[in-house]
Amino acid sequence: MFHHSSKLQYPVKVDKPNPEFAMLLQQAIGGIEGEIRVAMQYFFQAMGARGDDRIRDMLMSTATEELSHIEMLGHAVALNLEGAPVAYQEATAQDPVMNAILGGANPRHLLSSGLSAMPVNANGVPFDMSHVYATGNIAADMLANATAEAGGRVLASRLYNWTDDHGMKDFLSFLIARDTYHQQQWLAVIEELGGLEKQLPIPNATPQDHEAMQHSYYYLNTLLDKEAPQGRWAEGPSLDGRSEFSVRNQPSPEGQEPSLGGAKEKSGAQKEQIDPNK
Repeated sequence: MFHHSSKLQYPVKVDKPNPEFAMLLQQAIGGIEGEIRVAMQYFFQAMGARGDDRIRDMLMSTATEELSHIEMLGHAVALNLEGAPVAYQEATAQDPVMNAILGGANPRHLLSSGLSAMPVNANGVPFDMSHVYATGNIAADMLANATAEAGGRVLASRLYNWTDDHGMKDFLSFLIARDTYHQQQWLAVIEELGGLEKQLPIPNATPQDHEAMQHSYYYLNTLLDKEAPQGRWAEGPSLDGRSEFSVRNQPSPEGQEPSLGGAKEKSGAQKEQIDPNK
Protein backbone atom coordinates (compact mmCIF):
# COMPACT_ATOMS: atom_id res chain seq x y z
CA MET A 1 0.00 0.00 0.00
CA PHE A 2 1.19 3.50 -0.83
CA HIS A 3 0.21 6.85 0.63
CA HIS A 4 0.44 10.17 -1.19
CA SER A 5 0.72 13.76 -0.04
CA SER A 6 -0.73 16.51 -2.18
CA LYS A 7 2.48 18.50 -1.71
CA LEU A 8 5.74 18.01 -3.58
CA GLN A 9 8.78 16.67 -1.72
CA TYR A 10 10.70 19.88 -2.51
CA PRO A 11 9.60 23.22 -4.05
CA VAL A 12 9.72 23.36 -7.86
CA LYS A 13 9.70 26.82 -9.42
CA VAL A 14 10.56 28.18 -12.86
CA ASP A 15 11.56 31.80 -13.31
CA LYS A 16 11.11 31.79 -17.08
CA PRO A 17 9.48 28.94 -19.05
CA ASN A 18 11.76 27.23 -21.54
CA PRO A 19 10.24 24.53 -23.81
CA GLU A 20 13.67 23.35 -24.92
CA PHE A 21 14.75 22.77 -21.31
CA ALA A 22 11.50 20.87 -20.77
CA MET A 23 12.69 18.43 -23.42
CA LEU A 24 16.05 18.06 -21.67
CA LEU A 25 14.32 17.41 -18.34
CA GLN A 26 12.57 14.46 -19.97
CA GLN A 27 15.90 12.60 -19.80
CA ALA A 28 15.72 12.78 -16.01
CA ILE A 29 12.25 11.25 -16.16
CA GLY A 30 12.39 8.56 -18.85
CA GLY A 31 16.08 8.27 -19.75
CA ILE A 32 18.28 5.38 -18.67
CA GLU A 33 19.74 7.73 -16.03
CA GLY A 34 16.28 8.84 -14.98
CA GLU A 35 13.87 8.48 -12.11
CA ILE A 36 11.49 5.96 -13.69
CA ARG A 37 14.46 3.60 -14.01
CA VAL A 38 15.59 3.81 -10.39
CA ALA A 39 12.05 3.82 -8.98
CA MET A 40 11.21 0.59 -10.80
CA GLN A 41 14.64 -0.91 -10.08
CA TYR A 42 14.34 -0.42 -6.33
CA PHE A 43 10.69 -1.50 -6.37
CA PHE A 44 11.39 -4.82 -8.10
CA GLN A 45 14.49 -5.41 -5.97
CA ALA A 46 12.35 -4.88 -2.88
CA MET A 47 9.72 -7.34 -4.06
CA GLY A 48 12.44 -9.96 -4.55
CA ALA A 49 14.49 -9.19 -1.44
CA ARG A 50 15.23 -12.20 0.75
CA GLY A 51 17.14 -12.25 4.01
CA ASP A 52 17.46 -9.00 5.94
CA ASP A 53 14.04 -7.31 5.93
CA ARG A 54 15.67 -3.94 6.72
CA ILE A 55 17.09 -3.90 3.20
CA ARG A 56 13.68 -4.63 1.71
CA ASP A 57 12.20 -1.73 3.69
CA MET A 58 15.03 0.56 2.59
CA LEU A 59 14.52 -0.36 -1.06
CA MET A 60 10.77 0.20 -0.87
CA SER A 61 11.14 3.57 0.85
CA THR A 62 13.70 4.76 -1.67
CA ALA A 63 11.59 3.52 -4.60
CA THR A 64 8.73 5.62 -3.22
CA GLU A 65 11.00 8.65 -2.91
CA GLU A 66 12.01 8.25 -6.54
CA LEU A 67 8.31 8.34 -7.50
CA SER A 68 8.25 11.70 -5.73
CA HIS A 69 11.13 12.83 -7.94
CA ILE A 70 9.18 11.83 -11.05
CA GLU A 71 6.29 13.94 -9.76
CA MET A 72 8.57 16.95 -9.23
CA LEU A 73 10.23 16.59 -12.63
CA GLY A 74 6.85 16.25 -14.30
CA HIS A 75 5.77 19.50 -12.67
CA ALA A 76 9.02 21.15 -13.79
CA VAL A 77 8.40 20.05 -17.38
CA ALA A 78 4.86 21.46 -17.31
CA LEU A 79 6.05 24.78 -15.84
CA ASN A 80 8.70 25.08 -18.54
CA LEU A 81 6.03 24.53 -21.20
CA GLU A 82 3.84 27.38 -19.92
CA GLY A 83 3.37 29.89 -22.71
CA ALA A 84 4.25 27.46 -25.51
CA PRO A 85 1.99 27.98 -28.54
CA VAL A 86 -1.05 25.77 -29.08
CA ALA A 87 -1.84 26.97 -32.62
CA TYR A 88 0.07 27.93 -35.76
CA GLN A 89 -1.06 31.54 -35.60
CA GLU A 90 0.02 31.79 -31.97
CA ALA A 91 3.35 30.14 -32.76
CA THR A 92 4.21 32.51 -35.57
CA ALA A 93 3.38 35.47 -33.36
CA GLN A 94 5.84 34.30 -30.69
CA ASP A 95 9.11 33.92 -32.49
CA PRO A 96 11.33 33.02 -29.47
CA VAL A 97 9.05 30.16 -28.41
CA MET A 98 8.58 29.01 -31.99
CA ASN A 99 12.32 29.03 -32.50
CA ALA A 100 12.73 26.97 -29.35
CA ILE A 101 10.28 24.39 -30.66
CA LEU A 102 11.86 24.24 -34.10
CA GLY A 103 15.31 24.31 -32.52
CA GLY A 104 14.94 21.14 -30.54
CA ALA A 105 11.98 21.16 -28.14
CA ASN A 106 9.79 18.07 -28.32
CA PRO A 107 6.66 18.72 -30.47
CA ARG A 108 4.93 15.81 -28.71
CA HIS A 109 4.64 18.04 -25.64
CA LEU A 110 2.02 19.84 -27.72
CA LEU A 111 0.75 17.02 -29.90
CA SER A 112 0.53 14.16 -27.38
CA SER A 113 0.53 15.44 -23.81
CA GLY A 114 -1.07 18.89 -23.84
CA LEU A 115 2.06 20.70 -22.62
CA SER A 116 2.81 18.12 -19.91
CA ALA A 117 5.54 15.60 -19.09
CA MET A 118 5.63 12.15 -20.67
CA PRO A 119 7.33 8.83 -19.71
CA VAL A 120 9.96 9.33 -22.41
CA ASN A 121 13.58 10.40 -22.69
CA ALA A 122 14.90 13.61 -24.25
CA ASN A 123 14.54 12.09 -27.73
CA GLY A 124 10.92 11.14 -27.10
CA VAL A 125 11.67 7.41 -26.78
CA PRO A 126 9.49 5.69 -24.13
CA PHE A 127 11.27 4.05 -21.21
CA ASP A 128 10.90 0.30 -21.77
CA MET A 129 12.19 -1.13 -18.45
CA SER A 130 15.16 -2.84 -20.13
CA HIS A 131 17.53 -1.03 -17.74
CA VAL A 132 15.82 -2.22 -14.56
CA TYR A 133 18.23 -4.55 -12.77
CA ALA A 134 16.91 -6.75 -9.99
CA THR A 135 18.93 -9.94 -9.58
CA GLY A 136 17.82 -11.11 -6.14
CA ASN A 137 21.48 -10.90 -5.06
CA ILE A 138 21.95 -8.13 -2.48
CA ALA A 139 25.54 -7.29 -3.35
CA ALA A 140 24.95 -7.26 -7.11
CA ASP A 141 21.87 -5.09 -6.70
CA MET A 142 23.59 -2.62 -4.36
CA LEU A 143 26.46 -2.12 -6.82
CA ALA A 144 23.97 -1.67 -9.68
CA ASN A 145 22.09 0.89 -7.56
CA ALA A 146 25.22 2.89 -6.75
CA THR A 147 26.03 2.97 -10.47
CA ALA A 148 22.49 4.10 -11.31
CA GLU A 149 22.68 6.92 -8.78
CA ALA A 150 26.08 7.95 -10.13
CA GLY A 151 24.64 8.20 -13.63
CA GLY A 152 21.68 10.17 -12.28
CA ARG A 153 23.98 12.60 -10.50
CA VAL A 154 26.01 13.08 -13.69
CA LEU A 155 22.80 13.89 -15.57
CA ALA A 156 21.49 16.26 -12.88
CA SER A 157 24.86 18.05 -12.81
CA ARG A 158 24.77 18.51 -16.59
CA LEU A 159 21.21 19.83 -16.44
CA TYR A 160 22.26 22.23 -13.68
CA ASN A 161 25.05 23.57 -15.91
CA TRP A 162 22.68 23.83 -18.89
CA THR A 163 20.22 26.29 -17.32
CA ASP A 164 20.47 29.81 -15.98
CA ASP A 165 17.03 29.60 -14.40
CA HIS A 166 17.36 30.13 -10.64
CA GLY A 167 14.30 28.05 -9.82
CA MET A 168 15.53 25.12 -11.91
CA LYS A 169 19.02 25.34 -10.42
CA ASP A 170 17.55 25.23 -6.92
CA PHE A 171 15.43 22.18 -7.78
CA LEU A 172 18.32 20.39 -9.50
CA SER A 173 20.59 21.09 -6.53
CA PHE A 174 18.10 19.10 -4.44
CA LEU A 175 18.20 16.15 -6.87
CA ILE A 176 22.01 16.26 -6.90
CA ALA A 177 22.01 16.16 -3.10
CA ARG A 178 19.67 13.15 -2.95
CA ASP A 179 21.82 11.34 -5.52
CA THR A 180 24.82 12.03 -3.28
CA TYR A 181 23.11 10.30 -0.37
CA HIS A 182 21.68 7.40 -2.35
CA GLN A 183 25.07 6.49 -3.81
CA GLN A 184 26.45 6.20 -0.29
CA GLN A 185 23.30 4.51 1.04
CA TRP A 186 23.72 1.52 -1.28
CA LEU A 187 27.47 1.28 -0.72
CA ALA A 188 26.84 1.45 3.03
CA VAL A 189 24.83 -1.77 2.70
CA ILE A 190 27.90 -3.43 1.14
CA GLU A 191 30.00 -2.09 4.02
CA GLU A 192 27.54 -3.43 6.60
CA LEU A 193 27.68 -6.83 4.93
CA GLY A 194 31.43 -6.87 5.56
CA GLY A 195 32.72 -4.78 2.68
CA LEU A 196 33.69 -5.71 -0.85
CA GLU A 197 36.43 -8.08 0.32
CA LYS A 198 33.82 -10.24 2.02
CA GLN A 199 31.17 -9.87 -0.70
CA LEU A 200 33.45 -10.50 -3.70
CA PRO A 201 33.22 -12.42 -5.90
CA ILE A 202 29.51 -12.00 -6.42
CA PRO A 203 27.77 -14.31 -5.74
CA ASN A 204 30.05 -15.34 -2.88
CA ALA A 205 28.02 -18.52 -2.37
CA THR A 206 29.29 -20.13 -5.60
CA PRO A 207 31.53 -23.10 -4.62
CA GLN A 208 35.17 -22.75 -5.68
CA ASP A 209 35.05 -26.13 -7.41
CA HIS A 210 32.50 -24.61 -9.81
CA GLU A 211 35.09 -22.06 -10.94
CA ALA A 212 38.21 -22.56 -13.06
CA MET A 213 40.22 -20.48 -10.64
CA GLN A 214 43.42 -20.60 -12.71
CA HIS A 215 41.61 -18.06 -14.90
CA SER A 216 40.12 -15.92 -12.13
CA TYR A 217 42.88 -13.44 -11.34
CA TYR A 218 44.91 -12.46 -14.41
CA TYR A 219 44.56 -9.36 -16.57
CA LEU A 220 44.44 -10.42 -20.22
CA ASN A 221 46.49 -8.05 -22.38
CA THR A 222 45.39 -8.41 -26.02
CA LEU A 223 47.30 -5.36 -27.29
CA LEU A 224 49.88 -6.49 -29.85
CA ASP A 225 51.83 -3.24 -29.92
CA LYS A 226 51.85 -2.29 -26.23
CA GLU A 227 52.75 -3.74 -22.90
CA ALA A 228 49.90 -4.29 -20.47
CA PRO A 229 48.78 -1.14 -18.61
CA GLN A 230 50.10 -1.35 -15.07
CA GLY A 231 47.91 -0.69 -12.07
CA ARG A 232 46.25 -2.15 -9.01
CA TRP A 233 44.46 -4.64 -11.27
CA ALA A 234 47.75 -6.14 -12.54
CA GLU A 235 49.62 -7.09 -9.38
CA GLY A 236 49.19 -7.56 -5.67
CA PRO A 237 46.50 -9.36 -3.68
CA SER A 238 43.07 -9.74 -5.27
CA LEU A 239 40.28 -7.66 -3.75
CA ASP A 240 38.56 -10.77 -2.40
CA GLY A 241 41.76 -11.98 -0.71
CA ARG A 242 41.69 -15.34 -2.49
CA SER A 243 44.69 -14.92 -4.80
CA GLU A 244 47.20 -12.54 -6.45
CA PHE A 245 46.62 -10.48 -9.58
CA SER A 246 48.90 -11.14 -12.55
CA VAL A 247 49.18 -10.33 -16.27
CA ARG A 248 49.07 -12.53 -19.35
CA ASN A 249 50.51 -10.82 -22.42
CA GLN A 250 49.31 -11.79 -25.90
CA PRO A 251 48.25 -15.28 -24.78
CA SER A 252 47.88 -18.14 -27.24
CA PRO A 253 44.27 -19.22 -27.71
CA GLU A 254 43.38 -22.44 -25.91
CA GLY A 255 40.12 -23.29 -27.67
CA GLN A 256 39.26 -25.07 -30.89
CA GLU A 257 38.47 -23.57 -34.29
CA PRO A 258 34.68 -23.01 -34.29
CA SER A 259 33.69 -25.05 -37.35
CA LEU A 260 30.07 -26.26 -37.42
CA GLY A 261 30.43 -28.68 -40.33
CA GLY A 262 27.59 -29.25 -42.76
CA ALA A 263 23.97 -28.22 -42.42
CA LYS A 264 21.05 -30.57 -41.73
CA GLU A 265 18.49 -31.64 -44.32
CA LYS A 266 15.38 -29.42 -44.46
CA SER A 267 17.19 -26.61 -42.66
CA GLY A 268 16.78 -24.15 -45.51
CA ALA A 269 20.46 -24.30 -46.46
CA GLN A 270 21.85 -24.65 -49.98
CA LYS A 271 22.44 -28.18 -51.30
CA GLU A 272 26.18 -27.56 -51.21
CA GLN A 273 26.03 -26.90 -47.47
CA ILE A 274 24.11 -30.01 -46.47
CA ASP A 275 25.75 -33.00 -44.79
CA PRO A 276 23.66 -36.09 -45.70
CA ASN A 277 24.93 -37.88 -42.59
CA LYS A 278 23.30 -35.36 -40.22
